[in-house]
Amino acid sequence: MKFSILTATYNRAKCLPKLYESLIKNKSSNYEIEWLIMDDGSKDETENLIKDYIAKNKIEIKFFKQQNQGKMTAINNLAQYVTGEIWIECDSDDYFTDGAFDKIKDLYEKNKERKDIYAFAFLKIDQNGNNMGNTFKKEETTMFDLYFKDGGTGEKALAFITEVRKKYRYELEHNERFVTEARMYHKMDKDYKMICNNEYMMVCEYQEEGYTKNINKEFVNNPFGYYMYFYEILNDMDMKGVSFGKRLYIIKHFILFGYLTGQKGKNVSTFFNNILIAILWIPGRIKSKKFMNINKES
Repeated sequence: MKFSILTATYNRAKCLPKLYESLIKNKSSNYEIEWLIMDDGSKDETENLIKDYIAKNKIEIKFFKQQNQGKMTAINNLAQYVTGEIWIECDSDDYFTDGAFDKIKDLYEKNKERKDIYAFAFLKIDQNGNNMGNTFKKEETTMFDLYFKDGGTGEKALAFITEVRKKYRYELEHNERFVTEARMYHKMDKDYKMICNNEYMMVCEYQEEGYTKNINKEFVNNPFGYYMYFYEILNDMDMKGVSFGKRLYIIKHFILFGYLTGQKGKNVSTFFNNILIAILWIPGRIKSKKFMNINKES
């Protein structure tokens, strides 16, 4: 079998060696690895570094360049080049734990006849070895149920079934550069589920300039995709089993991104959610204005 590792990178030449070395360590005669890299307009030594890796010929590397358009567009553009049965998106500041691909291969071999699976979900740790969230409570779930019904916290690492993953793309609105990956995951949840494994697959080292540490500015700069994400939750997802607290979280963010996108108000599918939106609308808009004033770029 073959693994396809997709990495979108922008000025991260300092981070890529750890990812490269982790791929070399995981290399095995039991499977193939291809590393697909999209340079999103870097101005550092990324291209020269990758050319050096290609010349060493230790693993298969496919290198592409685009004008700076953001991570999601970069991954969308790499999709056509994926040839492995397993598709893994690995940020340039992440890398794989030893034996990660063996664990994925074992799960894949046990479940390759199933047609209702879109991914195998594993745990992520930080550079100090701490779990980035809690462990899975169920062996099978969806991404929506994991975080909105099962009490899931923190980031998880996903190994997608390529045949399924190729049916989907990151949907960006109004020429924005970023949207939560969960918007796509929730569309996959409607027809498929994940198999969960409480073992570590990936190590994450957040960078100061990265998306996660600057998420509030990403909200302000990319509000339309987030607005559609919360609108789709309220209209398309099964809310049975979602706690009242989580429901309030969804509605508060729906109001926030409605404010940031200039929406005057939009009905959603259930009477109860519309009542909650009406109750929270004015205080939510006041808090949204404060949020924008604090986080908008100068």
